[in-house]
Amino acid sequence: MIEWVVILLLFLALLVLFYKYSKIQGRIEQKAREQFESWRRGEREDIAAWKEEELKRLSDERARVLFEQWKLDEEGNIRSDAVKRSQSVTRGKVTECLIPYFPDFPYNPKDARFLGTPVDLIVFDGLSDADEVENVVFIEIKTGKAAALSKRERAVRECIKAGRVQYTIIHQSFDENENRLRGMGMN
Repeated sequence: MIEWVVILLLFLALLVLFYKYSKIQGRIEQKAREQFESWRRGEREDIAAWKEEELKRLSDERARVLFEQWKLDEEGNIRSDAVKRSQSVTRGKVTECLIPYFPDFPYNPKDARFLGTPVDLIVFDGLSDADEVENVVFIEIKTGKAAALSKRERAVRECIKAGRVQYTIIHQSFDENENRLRGMGMN
């Protein structure tokens, strides 16, 4: 009977050991699951960060490539436009100088004086024919599509229309002995 008691005790000890083993195994598995989930979460975060960084890099690269392509495409247009504008300005300036010699110009070309700014020409009508001026005419020449006057040109036009025009003589004397200019006198 003692043998049965020993066997029973051994069986009970075996049961207790099996119970403790199961409990420890459950804790180990729980810890392993927790570590695995923590690792998986970290990997997902790393992948998400890498994905976001890679998307940003790719979009920046695409934007840079598209911008460079746009610059290459538009450079020709910009240069062509600049050349056209330059030619237009040059053509306008040449025309301003040559207009007095066109057949339709209503005044004697000898009476016209080119200023360029703020008005293009001043015509002393009649001066070359009879040394007598019938009119002084201020002429602004516009070529091209836009014929609007600039702010300065409008100011000059309004001043002339209002009759705020004067004739003044400035006398500048020169001292021959000292070889320099003297005081200026206005009449």
